[in-house]
Amino acid sequence: MSDDAPPPESEASAVYRRMRRVFGDPSMRSSDARKRAAGARTRGASSPFGAGREPAGLDDVIDSLTRVMGWTSPLARGELLSAWSSIVGEDVAARSQPVGIEEGVLSIQCDSTAWATQLRMMQGDILTSIVRTFPDAGVASVRILGPGAPSWKRGPRSVPGRGPRDTYG
Repeated sequence: MSDDAPPPESEASAVYRRMRRVFGDPSMRSSDARKRAAGARTRGASSPFGAGREPAGLDDVIDSLTRVMGWTSPLARGELLSAWSSIVGEDVAARSQPVGIEEGVLSIQCDSTAWATQLRMMQGDILTSIVRTFPDAGVASVRILGPGAPSWKRGPRSVPGRGPRDTYG
Protein backbone atom coordinates (compact mmCIF):
# COMPACT_ATOMS: atom_id res chain seq x y z
CA MET A 1 0.00 0.00 0.00
CA SER A 2 1.38 3.41 -0.89
CA ASP A 3 1.44 6.45 1.38
CA ASP A 4 -0.03 8.74 -1.29
CA ALA A 5 -3.39 6.99 -1.44
CA PRO A 6 -6.23 8.73 0.45
CA PRO A 7 -7.77 6.81 3.33
CA PRO A 8 -10.89 4.90 2.40
CA GLU A 9 -14.09 6.92 2.91
CA SER A 10 -16.55 5.61 5.44
CA GLU A 11 -20.06 4.76 4.33
CA ALA A 12 -21.55 7.41 6.67
CA SER A 13 -19.51 10.25 5.18
CA ALA A 14 -20.37 9.08 1.64
CA VAL A 15 -24.10 9.15 2.51
CA TYR A 16 -23.74 12.61 4.11
CA ARG A 17 -22.01 14.03 1.04
CA ARG A 18 -24.64 12.53 -1.28
CA MET A 19 -27.51 13.97 0.84
CA ARG A 20 -25.85 17.36 0.96
CA ARG A 21 -25.51 17.31 -2.82
CA VAL A 22 -29.17 16.38 -3.27
CA PHE A 23 -30.83 18.52 -0.56
CA GLY A 24 -28.30 21.33 -0.09
CA ASP A 25 -26.58 22.66 3.01
CA PRO A 26 -28.72 22.08 6.14
CA SER A 27 -27.78 25.51 7.51
CA MET A 28 -29.32 27.12 4.41
CA ARG A 29 -32.79 25.56 4.59
CA SER A 30 -34.74 28.52 6.04
CA SER A 31 -35.23 31.77 4.15
CA ASP A 32 -33.82 33.68 7.13
CA ALA A 33 -30.62 31.68 6.95
CA ARG A 34 -30.29 32.38 3.23
CA LYS A 35 -30.84 36.14 3.82
CA ARG A 36 -28.25 36.20 6.60
CA ALA A 37 -25.72 34.39 4.42
CA ALA A 38 -26.32 36.72 1.46
CA GLY A 39 -25.99 39.77 3.72
CA ALA A 40 -22.76 38.47 5.21
CA ARG A 41 -21.31 37.94 1.74
CA THR A 42 -22.17 41.45 0.52
CA ARG A 43 -21.44 43.26 3.77
CA GLY A 44 -17.76 43.75 4.49
CA ALA A 45 -18.44 45.70 7.69
CA SER A 46 -18.68 42.58 9.82
CA SER A 47 -15.00 41.81 9.41
CA PRO A 48 -12.76 43.62 11.90
CA PHE A 49 -10.65 45.56 9.40
CA GLY A 50 -12.93 45.40 6.35
CA ALA A 51 -14.35 48.21 4.28
CA GLY A 52 -17.02 50.33 5.94
CA ARG A 53 -15.51 50.09 9.43
CA GLU A 54 -13.63 53.39 9.46
CA PRO A 55 -15.16 56.09 11.66
CA ALA A 56 -17.14 58.90 10.06
CA GLY A 57 -16.79 62.57 10.97
CA LEU A 58 -19.50 64.17 13.08
CA ASP A 59 -20.39 66.69 10.36
CA ASP A 60 -20.92 63.85 7.84
CA VAL A 61 -23.12 61.96 10.30
CA ILE A 62 -25.24 65.03 11.09
CA ASP A 63 -25.54 65.94 7.39
CA SER A 64 -26.76 62.45 6.52
CA LEU A 65 -29.16 62.47 9.49
CA THR A 66 -30.72 65.78 8.43
CA ARG A 67 -31.00 64.55 4.84
CA VAL A 68 -32.60 61.23 5.85
CA MET A 69 -35.03 62.83 8.30
CA GLY A 70 -35.97 65.62 5.87
CA TRP A 71 -34.77 68.45 8.11
CA THR A 72 -32.74 70.37 5.54
CA SER A 73 -35.46 72.86 4.62
CA PRO A 74 -36.60 73.69 8.20
CA LEU A 75 -32.98 74.05 9.34
CA ALA A 76 -32.17 76.34 6.40
CA ARG A 77 -35.23 78.46 7.21
CA GLY A 78 -34.19 78.80 10.83
CA GLU A 79 -30.66 79.69 9.81
CA LEU A 80 -32.01 82.34 7.41
CA LEU A 81 -34.11 83.95 10.16
CA SER A 82 -31.19 83.97 12.60
CA ALA A 83 -28.71 85.37 10.04
CA TRP A 84 -30.96 88.26 8.97
CA SER A 85 -28.42 90.96 9.85
CA SER A 86 -25.73 89.35 7.70
CA ILE A 87 -28.11 89.20 4.72
CA VAL A 88 -29.38 92.80 4.72
CA GLY A 89 -26.78 94.61 6.82
CA GLU A 90 -26.83 96.05 10.32
CA ASP A 91 -28.71 99.29 9.49
CA VAL A 92 -31.61 97.56 7.75
CA ALA A 93 -31.72 94.72 10.30
CA ALA A 94 -32.07 97.27 13.12
CA ARG A 95 -35.28 98.58 11.52
CA SER A 96 -36.78 95.36 10.11
CA GLN A 97 -37.12 91.77 11.20
CA PRO A 98 -38.22 88.62 9.38
CA VAL A 99 -41.56 87.36 10.70
CA GLY A 100 -41.65 83.92 9.15
CA ILE A 101 -41.66 81.81 6.01
CA GLU A 102 -44.93 80.28 4.85
CA GLU A 103 -45.38 78.49 1.51
CA GLY A 104 -42.18 80.00 0.09
CA VAL A 105 -43.01 83.59 1.07
CA LEU A 106 -40.71 85.40 3.51
CA SER A 107 -42.62 88.06 5.47
CA ILE A 108 -40.60 91.04 6.71
CA GLN A 109 -42.01 93.50 9.29
CA CYS A 110 -40.62 97.05 9.18
CA ASP A 111 -40.59 99.68 11.93
CA SER A 112 -41.96 102.47 9.71
CA THR A 113 -43.64 102.94 6.36
CA ALA A 114 -40.52 104.70 5.09
CA TRP A 115 -38.42 101.62 5.80
CA ALA A 116 -41.10 99.39 4.25
CA THR A 117 -40.90 101.49 1.07
CA GLN A 118 -37.10 101.31 1.11
CA LEU A 119 -37.16 97.52 1.50
CA ARG A 120 -39.69 97.20 -1.33
CA MET A 121 -37.12 98.92 -3.56
CA MET A 122 -34.45 96.49 -2.32
CA GLN A 123 -36.75 93.46 -2.61
CA GLY A 124 -35.03 91.97 -5.68
CA ASP A 125 -31.56 92.25 -4.15
CA ILE A 126 -32.76 90.73 -0.88
CA LEU A 127 -34.39 87.78 -2.65
CA THR A 128 -31.31 87.17 -4.79
CA SER A 129 -29.08 87.17 -1.72
CA ILE A 130 -31.38 84.77 0.14
CA VAL A 131 -31.63 82.32 -2.77
CA ARG A 132 -27.85 82.38 -3.26
CA THR A 133 -26.98 81.99 0.43
CA PHE A 134 -29.81 79.69 1.59
CA PRO A 135 -31.01 77.62 -1.39
CA ASP A 136 -32.58 74.92 0.81
CA ALA A 137 -34.86 77.42 2.58
CA GLY A 138 -37.30 77.38 -0.32
CA VAL A 139 -37.94 81.14 -0.40
CA ALA A 140 -39.58 82.12 -3.70
CA SER A 141 -40.79 85.63 -2.88
CA VAL A 142 -40.58 88.34 -0.23
CA ARG A 143 -43.52 90.24 1.30
CA ILE A 144 -42.74 93.55 3.01
CA LEU A 145 -45.11 94.61 5.80
CA GLY A 146 -45.35 98.08 7.23
CA PRO A 147 -45.85 98.80 10.92
CA GLY A 148 -49.03 97.44 12.45
CA ALA A 149 -51.93 99.93 12.38
CA PRO A 150 -53.68 100.62 15.68
CA SER A 151 -56.85 98.67 16.35
CA TRP A 152 -59.95 100.10 17.98
CA LYS A 153 -61.50 96.73 18.72
CA ARG A 154 -62.46 96.23 22.33
CA GLY A 155 -62.08 92.51 22.84
CA PRO A 156 -62.81 89.23 21.08
CA ARG A 157 -66.58 89.79 20.76
CA SER A 158 -66.64 93.22 19.16
CA VAL A 159 -69.22 93.89 16.48
CA PRO A 160 -68.58 95.83 13.29
CA GLY A 161 -69.59 99.42 13.84
CA ARG A 162 -69.13 102.77 12.20
CA GLY A 163 -65.36 102.72 12.59
CA PRO A 164 -62.91 105.12 14.19
CA ARG A 165 -64.22 108.30 12.52
CA ASP A 166 -62.03 111.37 12.24
CA THR A 167 -59.82 110.84 15.30
CA TYR A 168 -56.80 112.61 13.87
CA GLY A 169 -58.56 116.01 13.39
